[in-house]
Amino acid sequence: MLCGHRLFAQENTGGGATASIGRIDTHHHILPPEYVRLVGRQAIGRPSPIGFPEGWDVAASLRVMDENGIAVAVVSVSAPGIWFNDAGLAKRLARSCNEFAAQMAVDHPQRFGFFAALPLPDVKASLSELGHAVETLKCDGVGLMTNYGDRYLGDAGFRPVFEEINRRGLIVHVHPYTCSCDLDVLPGIPSAMIEFPHSTTRTIVSLLASDAFNRWPNIRFIFSHAGGTMPYLVERFKHAYRYSPVDLKAMVPKGVLFELKKLYYDTAQAAHRHAMSSLRELVPATQILFGTDYPYRTPEETAQGLSGCGFSAAELRSIDCDNALKLLPARN
Repeated sequence: MLCGHRLFAQENTGGGATASIGRIDTHHHILPPEYVRLVGRQAIGRPSPIGFPEGWDVAASLRVMDENGIAVAVVSVSAPGIWFNDAGLAKRLARSCNEFAAQMAVDHPQRFGFFAALPLPDVKASLSELGHAVETLKCDGVGLMTNYGDRYLGDAGFRPVFEEINRRGLIVHVHPYTCSCDLDVLPGIPSAMIEFPHSTTRTIVSLLASDAFNRWPNIRFIFSHAGGTMPYLVERFKHAYRYSPVDLKAMVPKGVLFELKKLYYDTAQAAHRHAMSSLRELVPATQILFGTDYPYRTPEETAQGLSGCGFSAAELRSIDCDNALKLLPARN
């Protein structure tokens, strides 16, 4: 877990400490060798417009971080995740990916943290892996997909896992993936192009409608890609709050906007005026976290894009690192 004075104080040649605050990338992916071997390059590359991102390894992450002023990356597994309708495989992949990420943090303690994968929808196995990831591997939070099979995160069957995450007061970073309802809706068009942002929006709605944000106040949620299409559709959320046959008023007693404004959103694939203008109407810069989606997108794209979004220098610093430093707990 992260600690500002340990992560960013570097000794100078005179024996003192030189502050070297850099960006904190909260949306930075890994491709552990066993994950690639068991899942396969074709399956991993299928959702993405670029296909399988060849050439990733720890050294490549460090190199691109150094080139772009990224002091720390909190790594996670991207889509397609670890659920392939095989509970045994999901358990193996979760443990393997988490131990790989934890070793990165051990080998480079000032450069990497990680969000642990859980083998949902297997609740019992997920609770076991959560305990191991927190207590033994010292994860910085949990990395979940928006859905597992056709079950979004507000599904009542997942409540025991969220109860435990809430009890531990952990961060949940949410990354999109498709379900059967939107897989190959437009043949030949990668699902990441259109369906991923919608999937993020669907899971936010499912969490709202299940009282998750009110029920589990100790969970800090981070949603990828500026919340998907949610900021653009927020007026529809408000309208549904008034008229939906689902009793959202009971589930969200303080209103939809109150809950959405508590959440955090990263900049991955959303560092442009179109997305940021909408997101900034919903939340202040203090709720936005720097994220690159590396190796599927480059840190240069994110940094350059944010510089053209009209943020002040103070707001950019907040997004680059200050918000993450406040959000992420200190590593012992």
